Amino acid sequence: MTNKNNSKSHIFAVARAFAVVVGALMMFVAPGAASAADSDNSIIVSVQDQANNNGVSEKKPVAGVKVSVSNPAGLAIGEGVTDSAGLATIPVPAKDDYVVTLDVTSLPTGVTLVDGTKTVVNIVKDSFTTNSKRVIFFAGSAGESGASLFDRIAQRLVDGIRLGLIIAICSVGLSLIFGTTGLTNFAHGEMVTFGGLIAFWFNVLLGIPLLIAAPLVIALGGVLGLAMNGIIFAKLRKRGIGLISQLVVSVGLSIMLRNMYLYQFGGRTRPLDDFSLQVAKSFGPVSITMRDLTTAIISLVVLLGVAAFLQRSRTGKAIRAVSDNPSLASSTGIDTQKIIRVVWFAGGALAAMGGVFRGLDEQVGFEMGSGLIFLMFAGITLGGLGSAYGALIGGFFVGLLVELASLVVPAELKNAPALLILIIVLVVRPQGILGRKQRVG
Repeated sequence: MTNKNNSKSHIFAVARAFAVVVGALMMFVAPGAASAADSDNSIIVSVQDQANNNGVSEKKPVAGVKVSVSNPAGLAIGEGVTDSAGLATIPVPAKDDYVVTLDVTSLPTGVTLVDGTKTVVNIVKDSFTTNSKRVIFFAGSAGESGASLFDRIAQRLVDGIRLGLIIAICSVGLSLIFGTTGLTNFAHGEMVTFGGLIAFWFNVLLGIPLLIAAPLVIALGGVLGLAMNGIIFAKLRKRGIGLISQLVVSVGLSIMLRNMYLYQFGGRTRPLDDFSLQVAKSFGPVSITMRDLTTAIISLVVLLGVAAFLQRSRTGKAIRAVSDNPSLASSTGIDTQKIIRVVWFAGGALAAMGGVFRGLDEQVGFEMGSGLIFLMFAGITLGGLGSAYGALIGGFFVGLLVELASLVVPAELKNAPALLILIIVLVVRPQGILGRKQRVG
């Protein structure tokens, strides 16, 4: 009788958690606030001033610049003036061919375009992948062209450390979920996106300071993890559904959530209100904003805290035991289902934290987590599938590799070397750096 009551209480608890998550998902965009803005197509014009400070490229937004949009025949469509973030959003009637023109006479004194002749940008219809199209005009010096190789490597190392810490935070939960359940959760990227979007809802639409909103976002991320497990994957495991089928379900869940985010939030990326305008400070050959430095320090402290929790706490030891051998852990009296719930909550919370930090770094968008998912997989594969420590190390090195790769390949292809490493590791050392060989069959 007691077991039945406990089971019912668990079901009710999960149902309440799922109700909270669904409510947050439906409310994170206030009615008419963002959806209405995204119902029309638009062109976002960005004007950025590039300055070369001791070989380090710094970008600052240029405000007060007039820009206009016309059709190829010269008929005016709209115009605007860049704001304090250097952005001007001009609505357009449809996804079509347009001409964007910058009025050079409106540039502030002392600011000139990098290419003085490039004041016009032609947009073709097929380049609209979402409801908005971004156009960037660069002013000032030519960025990193004057920096020495040593300075460029040092800057990329700093950027790689920041990215690696974010990937590591997002990857730990993904790795632990795999270790305790065997599930390769492709919806984990959407858990990262959830954190960024809920932070946007709190900070921008409700006006709650990010320092107050962030803990709430992290807690809601944990609730989302619990709901995913309790409503979907726990039931699949109970029915004996295979891991391949569960993987397919996670892919479908990922697609569903991504489209839900797109419907509610829209296709454009947007910054959070807090800490969005920052000037980079130089530290020798490298530069970094105080916002990025702070998030990097917090990420490092959190990762060290997670490592200490897994190593020293009773629950952490139980998590490692279940990850190593669930059957043996269960036979020693460990409640494996409780541990799995703890892992899902922790994984969701860490993913949401990574989403907040990523939103501060790269702005918030409906695909921000899905863009990181394969880097997360590369990290946990490099470190060792199912190993939390492996995810920490692997994610960190993948971030470094991605940024350093931009020194030798175009920026658009900088993720490719990390995915190449994923293939090589699977072929040469499938168990990863910290993984152990296991007998199959």
